[in-house]
Amino acid sequence: MSLRYLKNVVTLELSEKKCIGCGICVEVCPQMVLTLTNGKARIADRDACMECGACAKNCPPAAINVAAGVGCAT
Repeated sequence: MSLRYLKNVVTLELSEKKCIGCGICVEVCPQMVLTLTNGKARIADRDACMECGACAKNCPPAAINVAAGVGCAT
C-alpha cells in the first residue's frame, strides 16, 4: 500500500486519448499510482502521487501532465 499525502490536491492529469499503452509510466512510478488496463494507462490511486514527475518525463506521447516538484517530492 502506498502512502497518502494530502487528499484531492495532486496535479496529476492523464489524457487517455494520447496514451499509446507503452506502460513506461507504470514502470517508473515509485508509488504505483498508475496501472495499465485494456492497453491504456489509468490513474489507480491519485492521492498516492507524490508529484515526482517520473511518469510525465518518461511518457513518449506526453499523455501525462504533473506539476513536478510542487507536492510531496519537493
